Amino acid sequence: MTIAAIVILCVVIFIVALLVPLMSRRVQRPVSRGMGAGARAGRRLPGPLGFFASRSMGSSRRAFDKSGGTGRRLRGRLPF
Repeated sequence: MTIAAIVILCVVIFIVALLVPLMSRRVQRPVSRGMGAGARAGRRLPGPLGFFASRSMGSSRRAFDKSGGTGRRLRGRLPF
């Protein structure tokens, strides 16, 4: 369920970045902050659980940032 939510958010951020590149940063920033806060909180968990929780949140944050950047880059290459 969590993976599906992350994939859906990535697609939404990509579409917003493709349609409205300047506004997409405004949508992307709170999501990145939330994932960063989750990664920091995950580091506080004991043992390997903290490592994996922090790692999954960091990977999700990178995916959000990458999908937004890809949408903005693609928009710059479109002829219109």
